[in-house]
Parts: sequence; structure tokens; C-alpha cells
Amino acid sequence: MTYDLTVIGSGPGGYVAAIRAAQLGMKVAIIEKYPTLGGTCLNVGCIPSKALLDSSEHYHAAQHKFEAHGIEVKGLSVNFGQMMNRKSSVVDQMTKGVQFLMKKNKIDVYHGVGKFKDANTVLVEGEETHEISSTNIIIATGSKPSSLPGMEIDKKRVISSTEALTLKEIPGHLVVIGGGVIGMELGSVYNRLGSKVSVVEYMDSLIPTMDGDLGKELQRVHKKQGFDFYLGHKVTSVKTKGKKVIIDAEGKKGPIQLEADYCLVAVGRRPYTDGLDLQNAGLSTDERGRIPVNDHLQTAVSSIFAIGDVVQGAMLAHKAEEEGVFVAELLAGQKPHIDYNLVPGVVYTWPEVASVGQTEEQLKASGVAYKSGKFAFRVNGRAVAGMDLDGFVKILADEKTDEVLGVHIIGPRAADLIAEAVVAMEFRATAEDIARICHAHPTTSEVTKEAALAATGNRALHA
Repeated sequence: MTYDLTVIGSGPGGYVAAIRAAQLGMKVAIIEKYPTLGGTCLNVGCIPSKALLDSSEHYHAAQHKFEAHGIEVKGLSVNFGQMMNRKSSVVDQMTKGVQFLMKKNKIDVYHGVGKFKDANTVLVEGEETHEISSTNIIIATGSKPSSLPGMEIDKKRVISSTEALTLKEIPGHLVVIGGGVIGMELGSVYNRLGSKVSVVEYMDSLIPTMDGDLGKELQRVHKKQGFDFYLGHKVTSVKTKGKKVIIDAEGKKGPIQLEADYCLVAVGRRPYTDGLDLQNAGLSTDERGRIPVNDHLQTAVSSIFAIGDVVQGAMLAHKAEEEGVFVAELLAGQKPHIDYNLVPGVVYTWPEVASVGQTEEQLKASGVAYKSGKFAFRVNGRAVAGMDLDGFVKILADEKTDEVLGVHIIGPRAADLIAEAVVAMEFRATAEDIARICHAHPTTSEVTKEAALAATGNRALHA
């Protein structure tokens, strides 16, 4: 078969690229090695983890908030099997939705391993073997969990995020290696369900790529929730002994040893290009396993593009989606644009964490003169009514022009609140602009307005 565009990988970047290209009149094929579409995000990442986060948050609220609301629940318990079944049904619904979208947009789906025969030909090896010729090709094969040297993920007691989403029991003690997004989210799930959770992080702060104040507040809140943290610790050994895992780590104050039922290795992800036979297309990867691309996401071969986790930048589903649309529109002769500074990052703990733009540490390092406004949720009417008192909104603005340079939120529904900041920054708004916008009362979005007021003349109204 011959196509205008062939997409290898059906994650958010891949399937969105295929849909946009089909909308623009191209004949499109998509290749997926697994039986279901949607990639890591829908099958073993974003969607199942959010399903479990929501379920565990409901249980936690029933335990700790319902009584104050006058709701009495007797004999509260977790049906862990049903919780996992619901998660699976959510995944099934979403993957079938992607399958429907492929059919609706007349996109041909091939199941099997896609590998390059040459720069314009892809072989699909599955139950049947297909040879596809394509004018253009997008590589959207995503990423896989990383490990550390000498640390074997046996998928039984030493697990990755994939196995953490399919456990058959709630761990008595879960040790999480890595205090980033994945480690904190999955640690939150099991902490709420009753596990003792210990986080071992090499850096001196949680979520180290985000603004430092967010990491400090996240640690404070989760310590209150029962987490143990070992920051600034390097893991030296992970060994399984029967049904236990022994974790040794070295910190500034000396060595520590932890014994757990499970050890979740959440030290990041690596680009996944295994089996693509890139060399047959004249391509190679860099020292970090990424496929080099130019500003148009073109590889060294002009008709082959790469997007999402296999190229440089944040490994985020929505970043991959934007890149997929970018390539499709570029091929159609349009002039799309992505501002990577305005790709928000989110941690779906509770409270949630969300961030866009420059951090305070980045502004200091680059010598940019800035001003900061911060406002807490604990005095916000909607947050008080919902018993969500932790966190704040922090706005960083240029000292001279007042243009918003970064917005950092930890609090209830931060993942939704950050969208206002992205829109504001897309149109190069000032902190004064946000402060002058009428925000509905009572809403948690008022905290953003107050932070903007604090950044412009320190005039927050409810401080």
C-alpha cells in the first residue's frame, strides 16, 4: 500500500498526528505494535494512573473529610479488585475511542512491529507482514521506564510504573525510588489506600525540574499525609529476598537501609526506538537515545519526522500532541508554531501541582530581573468550603515590563487552573492584566487573581 503519511506509534502524538493529517486530506496509515491503540498514555500511563488517583482520593476523602461534612460512613473498606477493574474499564473505553476515531477519519490501522526497510518503506511484522510505501513518515514510538545501573526491574517485587498499575494487593510498605512526577503520583495512590510510602530521591528536592517552592510545599503536604522522604540519597543496591525488597542508599548523614514489600523504580523514562531499524532509513540516535530533529521536527532524512518522547524536550502527552498537529499542518503547507516555554507541566497528586514558563531558579540563573507574587489557598472561600487548604499560586513577572514569565501552582485543581496562565502568557499578558480580569466568586481561580495583585504593587485584597 502507498500512503501520503505513515505514523509509527499510536500514542497521543501519533494518533493525533494521523487524525489531523486525515482532516487535511492525506491518505494516512498508523502502525501499532500492541493490540490496543493509545500507546503508553492510554494503556499504562496517564489514563490508568489518573483513574487510580481519583479512586484513591475518593477513599481518602471518605476517611478524612466526610465526617466533617456530616456524612457518616460505617464499615469503610477498599475493594482493591473492583478499583482495578474500574481502572481497566476506563482504559478500555478510551482505547476503543481512539479506534473509533481512526475509523471515522478513514485511517488504516496496522498491528505489528513497524521497522524501516528504507527511507520510504516500512515493514509491519505482526500476524501478517505488510510492506508500506509512504511519502512521509512520523516516528512516534514514545518511551519506556528507565532503570539504574545494577538495578534489575524483575516486574514482581522491583517494579516500574507499568506493574504498579496492575498490582494484585495493596503494599504494606512501598519504597519509591525517584521523587518526580511518576513516583509522587503512584506513591500517592498507595499512600491513600493505606501503604506506608518511602521516597528516596537523589536530588535535594522533590519534582526537581519544577519551581523550588512547589517541591518544598509538595514535600510538606505529603509528609503530613504520612510519606517518609529521603532526599539527597543515592541508591546503591536493590535486592529481593523472598517477598521483601532490601534497598540500600547513601546520604549525607551516612547509609540507610529500607525493607519493603515492593520497590517502585521511577527514575524517569527513555526514548523507545528499539526494533525500528533506523539505520536502514539512514537515521541514528544521540547519546541519550533520542532522534535528532530540526525546528520543523524533521530528522536527518527530510521526509521522516519524529515527535514526542523520542525527541528532545519534556516527555508529556500534550507536548507530543502539539508536535503531531505541527507536522501534519507543515506537510499541508501551513505555518504552524509551538512555543515550548508555554507547555505546562502537571503532577496529579492532591493537591495537584501545575507549572508553566520560567521557574524562579531559571530566572535567577539567567540574570532576569523579576518580581514575585504569591497567594495561599487557605484564605480562599471555595478552597475553605472544600477543605482544600494547602498550596498557593505564585506568579513571576518581569520587573520592568510586568509581563508574566512563569506561573506555579500547588493546590486544588491546579491542573485546570494553569490553563488561564497559559492563555495569558500566549498573549504576553502582564500580571496587571490578570489582576484586572474579573474572576467568578467563589472559585479557586480567585487565588490566581490575588497572586497577580500581589505581584503588582503588593496589593492582594484578601491577604
